[in-house]
Amino acid sequence: MKSERAEALAITEELKRQAMAHHAVSFALDLDGRRTLRLPAESDDVEGRLARLGAVMGREFSDNALLIDHEREGVRLSGYAGLPTYNRGNAAHQYLFVNGRPVRDRLLQGALRGAYADFLARDRHPACALYVELDAGLVDVNVHPAKAEVRFRDPGLVRGLIVGGLRHALAAAGHRASTTVSMAALGGFRPQALPQPSAAGFSAWREGGWTPAPSGAFQGGSLAAAVQSIPGLNELSARAEPAAGAPEGLADPAQPAPAFDPVDHPLGAARAQVHETYIVAQTRDGVVIVDQHAAHERLVYEQMKRQMAEGGVARQALLLPEVVELDPAEAERVIARAEELEALGLVVEAFGPGAVLVREVPALLGETDAAGLVRDIADDLAENGQALALKERLEEVCGTMACHGSVRAGRRLSAPEMNALLRQMEATPHSGQCNHGRPTYVELKLADIERLFGRR
Repeated sequence: MKSERAEALAITEELKRQAMAHHAVSFALDLDGRRTLRLPAESDDVEGRLARLGAVMGREFSDNALLIDHEREGVRLSGYAGLPTYNRGNAAHQYLFVNGRPVRDRLLQGALRGAYADFLARDRHPACALYVELDAGLVDVNVHPAKAEVRFRDPGLVRGLIVGGLRHALAAAGHRASTTVSMAALGGFRPQALPQPSAAGFSAWREGGWTPAPSGAFQGGSLAAAVQSIPGLNELSARAEPAAGAPEGLADPAQPAPAFDPVDHPLGAARAQVHETYIVAQTRDGVVIVDQHAAHERLVYEQMKRQMAEGGVARQALLLPEVVELDPAEAERVIARAEELEALGLVVEAFGPGAVLVREVPALLGETDAAGLVRDIADDLAENGQALALKERLEEVCGTMACHGSVRAGRRLSAPEMNALLRQMEATPHSGQCNHGRPTYVELKLADIERLFGRR
């Protein structure tokens, strides 16, 4: 046995896993006469499961969790996964349960990595509790003496179900951001005394960005012209204008349609730009602060991904095909996925035992180390059964290009440009976080702001 502290932690962790697997059962733990854990029984439904997960993993997880419920070919996946903006520094908050049994499985780590690849940096990890239910004959539970590992008869089906279920839930979340971001923002506010006016008078305040806009600054110009200089924004410029109240052809000329109030949009109406970096928008019940660069980076990234999916990945032929030496088993795995790799822009063929010949590489990668890329793919195939390295490199390049093609911090935007950006965020999936898992906006409810000033 290890130290008393290590054994106590192991016991507590095991009890927590069992409690997460059976939320309709109450659990209690006393160590050396000291109450360590008390978990009352919850209702036997999804709300009860979420309440138990919140009690074990923390209230923040339950506030930022997405419901997962999918089924494919007799295999059902349920549970909860955290928003990308609610991420952790390690994988300790990732739990997998198979037919009610808590297990540790590398399949889960690979599936989570693939599902969150577009949303998190490589050193950040999502939090989740996923439950897989399938016929007992389709899973082997005797892989490990402690029954802590399992082996699926069709691991590709289970992995595809996990990746597909998570991506569907992330897409359905829209531009929703983590509540912890708003709480951290509110916690950063502290009542302070106003600074004394300087000798220069009001001009000192204007240096901080309070200079009033010139009269008629946004008059006389169309929205399309206002956003023409920003790549990716002109597509939805027409949507930024208030929508008409009645369908075309049915409106009564004598009865003008009621004007749509922009504050009723999910991200509200732009009111100001602060430090030429942040857009301040007003909603019906609060305030939204948008990081213009992070938001537009996500919009451009999603647009590039769509183009890549619609037109395929352009390939660039090597002047001299490169021979990559591998182990015979690694080479065989790579050649077996040659068609999949070709769809991603990498053309390989067998070159004797233990070698692969690279003829073409994705043009998007530019000058790249073909041998290193193939070895990384071989490692991914051995570990996860999927060529994730190439996909991640393409996505990383897309992210880099999107970053350089986005609205920069320090760029002054007009009111139509800011509103066009907000409308495009509302129409774009995953716009609540940038390509690295950071939030693109923070929403502060009016009730919370009123508490800061003692109005509530």
